[in-house]
Amino acid sequence: MKQRDRLSQMGLLPRMEARPLKNGGASYRYHPVEGKPIALGHDKEAALRKVLDLTGVRTGEGDFPRLWRLYQDTARWKKLADSTKTQYRDNWNELEKVFAKGYVALTRPKAIAYYLRIHRADAPVVANREVALLSNLFKLAVELGEVDRNPCKEVERNPEVPRDRLVEHEEFIPFVAWALQQGPSATVLVSMAQFSALAGNRRAEFRDLHWPQANDEVVRLTRAKQRGNKTKREVIGVSVALKVVLDRMRAMKDYSPMGAVFRSPKTNNAYSESGFKTMWARLMRKAREQGIVKEHFTFHDLRGHYTTYYKEQFGELPELHADPKTTAGIYERSKSVSRRAL
Repeated sequence: MKQRDRLSQMGLLPRMEARPLKNGGASYRYHPVEGKPIALGHDKEAALRKVLDLTGVRTGEGDFPRLWRLYQDTARWKKLADSTKTQYRDNWNELEKVFAKGYVALTRPKAIAYYLRIHRADAPVVANREVALLSNLFKLAVELGEVDRNPCKEVERNPEVPRDRLVEHEEFIPFVAWALQQGPSATVLVSMAQFSALAGNRRAEFRDLHWPQANDEVVRLTRAKQRGNKTKREVIGVSVALKVVLDRMRAMKDYSPMGAVFRSPKTNNAYSESGFKTMWARLMRKAREQGIVKEHFTFHDLRGHYTTYYKEQFGELPELHADPKTTAGIYERSKSVSRRAL
C-alpha cells in the first residue's frame, strides 16, 4: 500500500493530492489556498490539465527549462568534456523551441516520436543527439520524483548509417593549394584541416593548441573523449608534412611563442567553436561554387582520411579509441582491400 501511495504522488503539481483506490489507480484532488478540495477525477493527465487551467500560472516546477538549468548543476554535467557541453547547449537550443512551454509530466512517447520523425525529419541523426539530451532531463525528473518513467526510452531512435566519405589525396591536395590563396583566415582554416588529416585528431583537441605544446619533434595533446577518471595524453611525432603546416603558422603575422598555433587573423586568438564553424562553412561553400571540391567534407571525414591512409602506409590502424573496433568501423574508409590468393 505504501509503495502504491508513493508512486501515485509522482509527477503532480503543487497542492495536488492522489488518493489510491482499492482496485488500483488513484483519485486526484486539488487543494486551493482557500476553500474545499476540488475533485479532479481518476485520469492523471486530465487532472494535471485541470489544475493548470485552474491556476492559470506555471510554477516552473516540472518545466523543461527548469530541468535544463538543474541538469547543468549535476555531477554528471560537470564530468562531461567541454566539447560535449557545447554540443548539448546546441541541442537544447533546438529542443527549447518545441518543449519549453510543455510540461514534463504530460509528455508522452508519441511526442518524442513526432519530434524525431516529423519535426526534425531533415536532420535525423542530429535529432537522435537532441533526444539523448532530452532523455537525460527525464532521468533527472525521475530522480526528483516529478515523473515515474522516461518516455524517451520507449521510442526507437532514427536509423544511423556511418559516414563513408573518403577525402582522397587527389581532391584534398588541390583544395589545400586553392585555400592557401584565399587570404589569411582561409590559410589558418586549411592548416587546421591539414593538421586533422595528418595527425588524426578531433578539432576539439587542437583548436586551442598553443605553441608550448608543439615543437619540431612532437605535439602534445589531450584526448577529448576520456573513459572514467583516466586522462589519455597523446604525443604525436611531427612528420615532414606536419612540420610544413607548423612552420606556416609560425610565419604568420603577430606570431608569439606562447600564443595559439591556429589563431584568427582578426583577434590573434584561437577560434571559438562557433566562429570556426561559420568560417569553415563559408570556405567550403566557396570551394564548391568554384568547383574545387565536388562534395562537402567535414573534419570528421578528415579523421577518416588519416585512418585510411595510415593503414595503407603502415599496415595497421592508428590508436584513436580505447576500442579498436570503433576506429575500424567508423574511420577506416578504404574503397578496396588487398589480399593474397592461396
